[in-house]
Amino acid sequence: MPQFIFAYHGGQKPDSPEEGAKMMARWQAWVDDLGDAMVNPGNPVGKSKTVSADGVADDGGSNPLAGFSVVEADSIDAAINMAKACPFIEMGSIEVAEMMEM
Repeated sequence: MPQFIFAYHGGQKPDSPEEGAKMMARWQAWVDDLGDAMVNPGNPVGKSKTVSADGVADDGGSNPLAGFSVVEADSIDAAINMAKACPFIEMGSIEVAEMMEM
């Protein structure tokens, strides 16, 4: 079955530990709902650097990566429906791309 990467962009840290706990509970419920389709729930990421032939930029670009997940789905449309149910969508965006087998 094809695998898709969800690249999370945007978002913000919770305002309080209580808000963080609520968000984590919603996140865990979403992961649990996906069951075996969730291959790797991933992690948030810290500040990034962008490396190119011109050098290294410190800001991660105009829309820096905030985290990632990997899911299995029959099609990109099925993966998009999974992403639409993710609570992260309320504070940022999710880029969905099929992972190509090499």
